[in-house]
Amino acid sequence: MAEAKILATIERSDTEQLQISVSEYRGKSYFNLRIYYTTDDGATWLPTKKGVTFAPDQLDVLTDAIEEAKTLFMTEE
Repeated sequence: MAEAKILATIERSDTEQLQISVSEYRGKSYFNLRIYYTTDDGATWLPTKKGVTFAPDQLDVLTDAIEEAKTLFMTEE
C-alpha cells in the first residue's frame, strides 16, 4: 500500500473534512481518522494534527464502541 486509501469522507464545513483511511507506515498498516483542510476550494486537501490512528488489532474495540453508540442513539429517537 503505497499511499493512503481513503475509505470515506465526512464534510465538516466548506474548508474542513474528516477523512477515514487506511495507510502504511514503516511496513505496518493503520486505520486513520484525520481532519483535513483546504485553502483552494477543495482542489487540495492537507492534513492537520487533529486525528487519531488505530492499529488493526484495535479495530474490534472501535467497532464495538460504534455499535454501542448506534444502539444508544436509536433508543433516544
